[in-house]
Parts: sequence; C-alpha cells; structure tokens
Amino acid sequence: MTTEAFQKIYTKITKITKATCSIKAVGVGNEEMAYVNERPAQVVKIAGDEVTLQIFQGTEGIGTDAEVIFTGKPPTLKVSDQLSGRFFNAYGRPIDGGPDIEGEEREIGGPSVNPVRRKQPSELIKTGIAGIDLNNTLVTGQKIPFFADPDQPYNQVMADVALRAEADKIILAGMGLSNDDYLYYKHLFDNAGALDKIVCFINTTEDPPVERLLIPDMALTAAEYYAVDKKQKVLVLLTDMTLFADALAIVSNKMDQIPSKDSMPGSLYSDLAKLYEKAVQFPDGGSITIIAVTTLSGGDITHAIPDNTGYITEGQLFLRKDSEINKVIVDPFRSLSRLKQLVIGKKTREDHPQVMNAAVRLYADAANAKTKRDNGFDLTEYDERAIKFSSEYSDKLLAIDVNIEVDEMLDTAWALFGKFFSQSEVGIKKSVMDKYWVGGEK
Repeated sequence: MTTEAFQKIYTKITKITKATCSIKAVGVGNEEMAYVNERPAQVVKIAGDEVTLQIFQGTEGIGTDAEVIFTGKPPTLKVSDQLSGRFFNAYGRPIDGGPDIEGEEREIGGPSVNPVRRKQPSELIKTGIAGIDLNNTLVTGQKIPFFADPDQPYNQVMADVALRAEADKIILAGMGLSNDDYLYYKHLFDNAGALDKIVCFINTTEDPPVERLLIPDMALTAAEYYAVDKKQKVLVLLTDMTLFADALAIVSNKMDQIPSKDSMPGSLYSDLAKLYEKAVQFPDGGSITIIAVTTLSGGDITHAIPDNTGYITEGQLFLRKDSEINKVIVDPFRSLSRLKQLVIGKKTREDHPQVMNAAVRLYADAANAKTKRDNGFDLTEYDERAIKFSSEYSDKLLAIDVNIEVDEMLDTAWALFGKFFSQSEVGIKKSVMDKYWVGGEK
C-alpha cells in the first residue's frame, strides 16, 4: 500500500470491537475506504466527528495507536472488457494468477437506476432448466431468489444456469464458498470453454466473513458496465445471500446496534433492496437480471432473511428433493415468477400458458392421491394414473438436470398428457388441443 500526499492519517483510536474501530476524524465520507495498520477497512457510521470503520480482517492485534489512513474514496472496481473470464476477490483484485485489470475506475455501491430510465421487462431469459423455463419463466430485468436448504446442490444449479442461460454476460458473486465450491466453479467454467462470457467475484470460507459485504456491489458494478456501456443482456448470480446477511449482522452487532428479528440488523430490508433494485431492463436493450440463492435454516421461510427477500423480489424458486425419483426438483407449488405472464405465450409458443397450468393442476391431483394413499384410502383408477404422471413429470420436466429448449419442454408435456390422460381430463381449450394433442382418447 502506498500513501498519497492528500490522504489523511490518524493514530488515536477511541474504541475497538471485534469487527470495528472508532476514531475522531473530519472530512471523511460515508463508505470511504481506509487502512488500519494496512488492513482494509470501510467507514460504516459517522456521528459528528466520531467515525466508525469496519475492519474486514478483524481487529485482533490492533491497538489504540494503530495508523489509520483514509483513501478519500469508496471501494472501486476497474471496468473494461478485460474483466471477462477472470476471478476477483472482494477488493476487485485478481485471484486467478492473471494480470491486473486496466480500465476505468468506478465506485461500487452506487444508486439504483432512475425509474424514468426503466422499461417494463418483456424479454425472455432462458435458464435451460425446465422447472424454471416451463413453470416459472424469467424475464430480463427480473430479480428472483432460489430458496434452498443448505444441503441442496444450489451451487451446482447456479453453475448450470451460468452455462446454459441465454445471456451475453454472466456475473457470479460467490460469498462464503468453500474452497471446493470455488474450484468447482473455476474448473467447470474453464472446461466448458465459457470463461469469455463469465466474470466471478469470490469470497471463500478462508477469507474474512465481513469481506462478503463488498462482493455483491463489485459484481453489480461489473454488471452495470456491461449492461449500460455495452448494451448487453447480463445475468447476475448471487450465492449465498444468507451468508451476506450474516456478515451484516456481525458488523451491526459489534457496533452495539439493537438487533431486530432473528438477530439481524434493523437495516436488513434496505441493505437487501439496495442490491436487488439494481435489476433493470433499459429501453435501449441492456439489462441486468438477478438470481440469488438464499439458504434456509431448517426450511424456515419466516426467518428475517427470506421474509425480507420475499417483499423485495418478484417471486421465488424453491428447490426440494423428490424422494420418489431421488432427484432435486424446482417445486411447482412453492415456486412463482410474478413476471412470467409478460412472456409466456408471447415470446414462447401459444400453448405455453395452458400447458403449464394443466401440468401443475394434474400434479396437484397426484399430490392429493398420494395423501389418500398415505392415509390408507383406496385409490381410483384416475388417481393411479395421476401418480404415474407426476413421477414422469418430475423426472422429465421438474428435475434440475433437465436441459432442453422450451418447445421441447412443451412437447414433452403434451406427450405425458397423451400417455396418462384423456383430452377432457387435461382440460385445455379445444382449439389448442386440436393443434398439439399427440395422444389418443382414453
């Protein structure tokens, strides 16, 4: 670290906690970066002349006479086409052994896009995962979370989306990744020859947890460069937002802030919204779409993190293990894309809305039949067929390993309808039925 002539240097710390320190200082900006005995730090609170800094690597060994150097600016990222294919840490520095990036230095964490500059999302963004594209179709400019238990393969799902999604650029923000998960992403992208369209910002379990707080803003600054400057369709993948929120709690608790629900900071909603509101469809073609993983503790959807997330985002995607086919699926009952009606049947085939609704209704019939069976009631012949349908529907259209085009998803659904049901049981409008039905009457 080199010291510039204009930088302010202080050597009298008034208060130290496990994650923060306080100092008397003037002329300092909120979110400004600093170094405390050469450890990266950031201003998180200013009260009169008392400035509180979060020290990303912790305060162990920091004394009251530590040297505090303010940089005069918030964290920045150099942006250019050189970002493509590279892996960076929370400070925007390469961690892949490649050269430093040359480019325009931009502050991270800026405001979201003015509503006047926003266009109503209307472009389909395909993920390649049938459980999403068929039942919970995503739209460019949308923000949506994956809710998943910690033991589910959500990193695999995110990697699959990164490789399959129809986007110009994929920006991955990994927070609290195990070293194995980091290497999994790195090797997978490299072996798939996909690095030219992917940019990754990584915080692992070996890095200080508080550094996670910088990762989403770094990723979204890169996304804004490609979406605004290059007019590209950008997909941002955030994983895991629960670990991001945990890092927020670490800092707020060490600042003696009164925690709110589930020991989370009172600012949790605005902290999350600030990130998610970066999702946007621009009138001139560029867009930022956000898919974020939020892991659940014991499946608790009422916890402060998923609860606040649900108020901000436009739906949710649920992962669950289907014990009958022994695969992880996108749960059609608990998943919802609130913007799908903007594209299904408009940017996809005309039969898409009716096929989607019929399939989920028949799947619900199967769920009711299984409940009857489990409670010892006799099943009708229709019940038996519905259960067989649900098993094949899960395997061929809900499982996360299904990678087919939307038209093939629809054709698969029609084939299943014809295999297990009559036209009257499927209940799709006759004009559509006449055009696409591939089975015989039962």
